[in-house]
Amino acid sequence: MAERLRLGDLLVKAGAISDDQLARALEEQRVTHARLGEVLVKNGWVSERQLVEALADQLRKNIVTLSRFKPMPEALRLVPEQTAKRLEIVPMSVNESGQLMVAIADPLNVFVLDELRMLTGMEVDVSLAVPSEIRRSLDSVYLAPTESADEGKIEVMEDTSEEEMDTMLSTSDVASDDAPVVKLVNSMIEQSVKEGTSDIHIEPHERKTRVRYRVDGSLFDAFEFSRRMHPAVSSRIKIMAGMDISEKRKPQDGRIVIKVLGRRVDFRVSSLPTVFGEKIVIRVLDQSAVMVGLEKIGFEAEDKALLEDILKVPYGIILVTGPTGSGKSTTLYSMLERLNRPEVNIITVEDPVEYHIQGINQVQVNERAGLTFAESLRSILRQDPDKIMLGEIRDMVTAEMAIRAALTGHTVLSTLHTNDAPSSIIRLIDMGVAPFLVSSSMMAAIAQRLVRRLCTQCKESYTLPQALCDSLGFPPDTVAYRPVGCEACRNSGFKGRTAIFEIMVVNDEMRNLIVRGAPLSEIRSLAIQEGMRTLRDQGLRKVKSGVSSLEEVLFVTMG
Repeated sequence: MAERLRLGDLLVKAGAISDDQLARALEEQRVTHARLGEVLVKNGWVSERQLVEALADQLRKNIVTLSRFKPMPEALRLVPEQTAKRLEIVPMSVNESGQLMVAIADPLNVFVLDELRMLTGMEVDVSLAVPSEIRRSLDSVYLAPTESADEGKIEVMEDTSEEEMDTMLSTSDVASDDAPVVKLVNSMIEQSVKEGTSDIHIEPHERKTRVRYRVDGSLFDAFEFSRRMHPAVSSRIKIMAGMDISEKRKPQDGRIVIKVLGRRVDFRVSSLPTVFGEKIVIRVLDQSAVMVGLEKIGFEAEDKALLEDILKVPYGIILVTGPTGSGKSTTLYSMLERLNRPEVNIITVEDPVEYHIQGINQVQVNERAGLTFAESLRSILRQDPDKIMLGEIRDMVTAEMAIRAALTGHTVLSTLHTNDAPSSIIRLIDMGVAPFLVSSSMMAAIAQRLVRRLCTQCKESYTLPQALCDSLGFPPDTVAYRPVGCEACRNSGFKGRTAIFEIMVVNDEMRNLIVRGAPLSEIRSLAIQEGMRTLRDQGLRKVKSGVSSLEEVLFVTMG
């Protein structure tokens, strides 16, 4: 057996640590029996990335970014999952010479390499990877959920039961022949919740089915599996969602409420026939991932104070506008939370109910049963409401009913699909609502977008060119930040999102413009004159404060 090289000496030689730091780390290692690399990282003397880069340079090995590399199935089959996790390696591929290629954080551990040789009967070649990235990769590449008291346990729950049923259909109820499919679907669901995914895309192609997750508004490849498994996977999902598995020629919609990772999660399922099979998209509605609160979602102090003043007005309509996926529902919930008091009767009509708020009466639209937005609103007006929230104003009937509710002493919160706040006025009129009704009922409109936050661990500062500063109205030598990419952010340079808002208050002068049918440009000009900051202006504030990048803000506020 080859003699183990000394990691500390390599790091000192590379200039990554000093002799004194090595001596202190070795003393701590003697007491704690932890790995030397772990001790060095814990004390902040080196980062995981520096540790790997120093080793790669000295040993002349490649560094692999696991979030960008998909291990080959034949390599994964050679090393059982538990063995890979114990050894902290990711089997990557088998090369033309018949060598097993693995990603490893500690290439000096010859005991690991010897065990792999004995297990597989193959020679082993290594690339280096960051330890935390190896652990994340092992959670997904084997497509197996972690078994523990809460994790890995996915149970289909009764949709209409008053009680929270812990188990209605679980993996143990499925025949053993179906176990691989059940395992794959459960893993997909569990991993999506862990990753904070908003949507899962399951897309059949000629030879493979590709699975993609949408995180922070962007899709990325998660994994692939053989297209031969696709019919079984789609059938499993459709059964869970209460859909017709025999119908593959028409689009279908379904819903599943599951208990995963110890908490209840709502999934909305949509199927669409394509030339290679049914494409499945699953919307993930994880209440625990919803951040509710005006401060939490991105309102700055001045805008928060303005909105709180608007909410104090006892009646009128407040509209939140923006495209699908821009966070409108979260903003509505944050406003409802601020209005929620024992002396106030609040009723909502939603499709779907994404977040449950204690003390608020929430109605789920059910168009199959005839319970539409308009019908629900007609009914709740007989329930003595003070505040009403409509998930969306979709047509003239709903719009007129909402306006009449506002004119009879109710606060009505709802959403529209428009690009900016002033356009909401024109949208209501285009629906067929009389301008005088719009002018007399509208209190405010709030347009919003979600911008990605720069990863705090890898963002890089730079000075904006003078010409750009001049065009944006920035002072000379303004410092901004740009994305770089690291293992913490999946090499995207961004982690998480925040909202930007454009708040337009409808005052008497604007009401006069609405009644006389003024064009959008005139309404927008007056709003800006009265103090409205546009989405672009609000986004540039995020650039100045280092929260987001200039390119991200310009893209999101384009047009």
